[in-house]
Amino acid sequence: MQDATFTTEETSSLLREQEQSMDGIEVESRPVKIHCEEELSVEASGTAHQISQDSWFQAGFVLTTGVNSAYVLGYSGTVMVPLGWIGGTIGLVAAAAISLHANALLAKIHEFDGKRHIRYRDLAGHIYGRKVYSLTWVLQYINLFMINTGFIILAGQALKAAYVLFRDDHVMKLPYFIAISGLVCAIFAFVVPHLSALRFWLGVSTVLSLIYIVTGFVLSLQDGIKAPARDYSIPSSNGSRVFTTIAASANLVFSFNTGMLPEIQATVRKPVVNNMLKALNFQFTVGIIPMFAVTFMGYWAYGSKTSTYLLNSVTGPVWVKAMANIGAFLQTVIALHIFASPTYEYLDTKYGRSQGSAFSIQNLSFRILVRGGYLAITSLLAALMPFLGDFMSLTGAFSTFPLTFILANHMYLMVKKNKLTTSQKSWHWLNVCGFSCMAVAAAVSAFRLIIVDSSTYHFFADL
Repeated sequence: MQDATFTTEETSSLLREQEQSMDGIEVESRPVKIHCEEELSVEASGTAHQISQDSWFQAGFVLTTGVNSAYVLGYSGTVMVPLGWIGGTIGLVAAAAISLHANALLAKIHEFDGKRHIRYRDLAGHIYGRKVYSLTWVLQYINLFMINTGFIILAGQALKAAYVLFRDDHVMKLPYFIAISGLVCAIFAFVVPHLSALRFWLGVSTVLSLIYIVTGFVLSLQDGIKAPARDYSIPSSNGSRVFTTIAASANLVFSFNTGMLPEIQATVRKPVVNNMLKALNFQFTVGIIPMFAVTFMGYWAYGSKTSTYLLNSVTGPVWVKAMANIGAFLQTVIALHIFASPTYEYLDTKYGRSQGSAFSIQNLSFRILVRGGYLAITSLLAALMPFLGDFMSLTGAFSTFPLTFILANHMYLMVKKNKLTTSQKSWHWLNVCGFSCMAVAAAVSAFRLIIVDSSTYHFFADL
């Protein structure tokens, strides 16, 4: 016992001497690696949500979930019908190439000046200053709100389409289904705290996407084989054709872009640039094949009479169509959560509790109150003006053009200006000016379409 006591005292004395010898010496702090289940504190990461946790493959599936959301069921009618075979095909391929280029530019400047910029507004603010920080913030959040409004309209349409397969009694109207969709989206938002927590649900989303895309493709193929010659002429008079063509062009770029690439890239592990470029390459190769397939097949089968929601045009077994519509509804719930996540992140970081489990009483109550209120407002607007194609055009004009094309090219110019050749600078300036003009034209066209549809249909219309 004496030896043991002596050893303990000696050890304590050595520790005290070591601590004293360390006084005045500055110790370099190093980041501590944590488990994926643990959340970084707000002080360490600047956000109440998780960052730097996900593989490039998961980020690629997040991007692909957006590309192959149930919006793809509308592209035959909202893109191909106004543009025709030549304009629609060239437009989709060109939009994919331009979108890949613009998103790659944005991904390359995610990390510079020794810092990661995990939000779009942070990136813009670091380059331009406080005023552009605020402008980008307002612009992005308003337009993510419009994307989510479109998702709820789409979810309501899918539910209604499933309902009328069994009971076409006009008792349940579209606004009712939109309200149900908003409630389900809210419940999902309560139980999925942040973007990284979608891991399992991204797999579910992929299965659901395949259900309605394969169903739409196969049933359209069957109808197209049986149908007589279709009319592929571009409808509308010469006066309105200009506006519908511009709106369809906005839909083209809306098809491929999120308007929240820095927020998605924030979830990716290091090296963040290389991993994000891998995710983008996955999105614009494997990820766009299903969207292209169902879009072209739907237009081939029904021509200029293609519906803005393809599953309303197809014929086939009731149970198959019902399964596809339910799949579209459920996938929309998951996709909406992706596009709502920047709003949720801001609210959680600014006003929520950063400590403790995501499912503690305090954190869960906060999500129910705040996210429930956000989705209630979104659902109300969706039921008030359920014009899906118009919202796609307006979102493309206000969100996709400025955030993905105009700002991305100009920010890249600002960051890399000393490393670019004259021809490279000219190319980026051409993009900035060209897409600025297109954004203005698309916004005017989209507002015109909404005004026309609002005069044709009353508020809370049952479309």
